[in-house]
Amino acid sequence: MGEKKLAHRCKAFFSKPSNVLLVIFLAVLFVLSVLPLITMVTNMFTVHIGTEKKILRLQEGAFTWNHFERLFPISDWSVVNFWKPLGNSFVVAIGAGVLGILIGGTVAWFITRSNLRFKKFISAVFVFPYMMPAWTLALFWINVFKNSQVGGGNVGILESMFGICMPEWFVYGLFPMVIVIALHYSPFAYLLIGGILKNMDATLEESATILKAGRMKIIRRITMPIVMPAILSTFLLIFSSGFSSYTVPVFLGSAVKTFTLSTKMRALINAGYQGQGYIIAFVSIALGCFILGLNQWFTGKRKSFTTVTGKSGQVSLVDLKKANLPISLFLCVYVLFFAIAPLISFALESVIRQPGNYSLSNMTLHFWIGTEASAYETGMISGILLNPTMWKALGRQVLLALIVAVIVGTSGMLIGYACVRRRGSRLSRWVESMAFFPYLMPAMAFGTIYLAVATSQHFKFLYGTFGMLILVASIKFLPFASRSGINSMLQISPEIEEAAMVVGVPWWKRMVRIMFPIQKSSILSGYLLPVISVMREVALFTLLVPYARYLLTTMLFSFNETGYSQYGSAVTLLIVLIIILINTLTNKLTGASFDKGIGG
Repeated sequence: MGEKKLAHRCKAFFSKPSNVLLVIFLAVLFVLSVLPLITMVTNMFTVHIGTEKKILRLQEGAFTWNHFERLFPISDWSVVNFWKPLGNSFVVAIGAGVLGILIGGTVAWFITRSNLRFKKFISAVFVFPYMMPAWTLALFWINVFKNSQVGGGNVGILESMFGICMPEWFVYGLFPMVIVIALHYSPFAYLLIGGILKNMDATLEESATILKAGRMKIIRRITMPIVMPAILSTFLLIFSSGFSSYTVPVFLGSAVKTFTLSTKMRALINAGYQGQGYIIAFVSIALGCFILGLNQWFTGKRKSFTTVTGKSGQVSLVDLKKANLPISLFLCVYVLFFAIAPLISFALESVIRQPGNYSLSNMTLHFWIGTEASAYETGMISGILLNPTMWKALGRQVLLALIVAVIVGTSGMLIGYACVRRRGSRLSRWVESMAFFPYLMPAMAFGTIYLAVATSQHFKFLYGTFGMLILVASIKFLPFASRSGINSMLQISPEIEEAAMVVGVPWWKRMVRIMFPIQKSSILSGYLLPVISVMREVALFTLLVPYARYLLTTMLFSFNETGYSQYGSAVTLLIVLIIILINTLTNKLTGASFDKGIGG
């Protein structure tokens, strides 16, 4: 009798599509997220082939504490390979967090709380650096400020045109890392803080103004406490992103041997110290989990962050008076310099024959449309638009992006449907958490996890394959699609689906004919956003791509490392233009806009 009852309960449970989906995704996500992490952890205590095996004189696969003993106790080795990169990562993360909030928050206040001129233009262009990969700003920084003192003797735009030679610490090292990462994420701070400033109740500020309180006192005593949750959350998210950044430290730190944890992780793994590289990856993952937990704890500590009420919503804009025009012009120049000027610099760098010479006589289109014959004469390769290797790399990247988009978008929609239909159940919470789990891991650390899997005895067939890239990218970019799917399905009343069930409409038809059309815009964003993510990604693939020319983004590093900076600039411009095109398409199809609702 008990077996029949159990069989009946199982049949009833699996008769619901949402339960079947939850069980399937729980198993898949556990295998693809948790088990690889466990594999990496075991590799932290394992002797690996190559350098480690030679030094330790132990059998490959043997248990060892040596990786921890070399990396953590204070010594010349540990200082160079762990403690100093750790300190550099904290400096970059804290500096970028503080500066990003100062820039983004200040612009948000001017846009929402003052009579600043050119608001729509500033708001639209200010978010542009966030649409571009962070490494494009790093390359732009080098193109402008490199000089004869550092960077191999080549000069940048500033020294070539104006004769100004910036010091080494300004061109390479921690200072430019902080600046570039802050500039990249300041639009993120602008969006979060600006949204609260625009929607918050203006009654308190108006009351303070009536009582003749000074503007700075109103900001310090009223405005700042209200937006403080957004400021702290933004700081933690920028801190986490800055701490785990890989591409910016590679471009701005390699020339002066300034390492962060991410760049040192790759250096150790490439040098044959895989165990120590895996330990650094685990430290990065642990910190990411801690930062997100801290953010959740803080936002959950206060039960109310009410900033919108039924009272006065009309905001009295601050009159900037004579300062209006100078501030407006300064912000216009700022957004143009960091949003439009990078594209101009990449175009300029891609047409100069000899780096540092920007005269018309030194310009050529060879790096774009040079033929094989002209390439042979100059000792270079053909231009990127006529180079079969480039087109193959671009084709692989586009194909990867499309496949990942289909997998991630479909999975996100199905996870959203299943989790919402079983909202509140333990199984639903598990799947929702497992789908979000990859977000906690920095891209480089996540790639390191799968490197440990691909180099293990049973899965060596995966290393360097296109399938491995699809698998890793799909899992890494699933969190955003799953959140989009959950949010979109929460807006659909279950009565709509129940009505279709009554008339016998099968589940797949309900999804295709009812669910998808109702939330078409939100679901489409779950398909299109992974395309942008794959087209701009470098850190996730850098350890998994078998050779530099496999993908367009990894080819970029090969050009810069081998001295072909013109090809690198051309590839960078091409990637940015593709991302802008995809982003424009996303906005047209979904109606999404970064600055919508903030920029007046």
